[in-house]
Amino acid sequence: MTPLEQFDFTKVSEMCIKCGKCIPTCTIHQINPDEVTSPRGFLELLGAYKRGELELDKNAKDIFESCFLCTNCVDVCPNDLPVDMLIEQARNEIRQKFGIVWYKKLAFFLLRNRKIMDIAAKFGWAFQSCAFKKDDKRKSMFLRDFPLIKYNRLFPSLASKSFLNSHPDVIRNGGKQKVGIFIGCLGNYMYTDIGKSLLEILKVLEIDAYLIKQQKCCGAPSYFTGDFDSVEALAKFNIEYIEGFVDELDAIIIPEATCCGMIKVDYAHFFHNKPDWKKRAEAISPHIYLATEFLEKKTNLKEILAKKSKKNESITYHDPCHARKMLGVYKEPRELISQNYEIKEMSDPNQCCGFGGVTMQIEKFSNAQKAGEPKAKMIEKSGAKIVSAECSACRMQIGNALHVANVDTVFKNPIELIAQALKE
Repeated sequence: MTPLEQFDFTKVSEMCIKCGKCIPTCTIHQINPDEVTSPRGFLELLGAYKRGELELDKNAKDIFESCFLCTNCVDVCPNDLPVDMLIEQARNEIRQKFGIVWYKKLAFFLLRNRKIMDIAAKFGWAFQSCAFKKDDKRKSMFLRDFPLIKYNRLFPSLASKSFLNSHPDVIRNGGKQKVGIFIGCLGNYMYTDIGKSLLEILKVLEIDAYLIKQQKCCGAPSYFTGDFDSVEALAKFNIEYIEGFVDELDAIIIPEATCCGMIKVDYAHFFHNKPDWKKRAEAISPHIYLATEFLEKKTNLKEILAKKSKKNESITYHDPCHARKMLGVYKEPRELISQNYEIKEMSDPNQCCGFGGVTMQIEKFSNAQKAGEPKAKMIEKSGAKIVSAECSACRMQIGNALHVANVDTVFKNPIELIAQALKE
């Protein structure tokens, strides 16, 4: 299919041969086994909507917002039908008709305005104890009376100072290579040890680090929600910003699968009907790497790690949807981690953890909880004491699933594990 045909609801719907291969892999269908909430069900409804046979009412809105966008269906579809992209387009039309609730508008406004977000994060760090009860063991927060989320759940705490504001613009380590770091919002404001660990690795490799501090949110939260106005503003800014220095760097590395997938792949998809911007998005794409992909393929890190001692710690690795299926990255983190840790594979490392985006985490969190239960069981059954994934969204979701299931397993980004191995 041509890029425009990929977004033709009727054409794609008619190409579905109803083979059913998507059904066993679908995250929402596993917890709600109804033909309506299955990939072929979504396609049938989308086709009917475009033919004028289905009204885009609140019931249809609820159905289209139930998809986790895990892309499992796309991965197994014999016709490679872009179910996820069509649902994202439908959600934009839902947003145009029904609008977006105030707390999502506020969140997307903050993500579009980093300076204001910095202030809000600082304010939130100072007063988060008013809304959360701290669990010292996990160094995370339990939600208590937050008005937007009605569940008692494990929630990450804000850092006292963001990653980007904690380090100089350029960190020179010897100049063997020069890389830019796109840290991602969760890594910048909550899981700041990821960025710190990445800087420690680059120091050992003698690679100069450029923090490209003007970066804004990649736009993924807005994209999956249907707020295309925010996506366009963020994507255009980041593309122009990256264009300004990309030729001076060897690569831009991102320790977050969702952010990396958004910039490297989804920007071009988003601008499918704007050829000039699509071309610009495609031009920066080859310079973008998931952090472990760059470290394994473009440096001698693996050889350095092989000379370090083996850790008496076992790891089970979860493949984020955007890492394995969108970026094709799953061997690289295992190659690096296995130099110093024993890997105990879970029964299905490719099964979606159930994060599902902003709407799923706020308005449909019961679905996210149900999707997280089997993942927590897999992790426990593996016998590993640490679960790892290069995605902070997965970290938030899996951390909560483990907490609910009372599984005593710690979550660490592979970048953190690698930095830990290098210290000894």
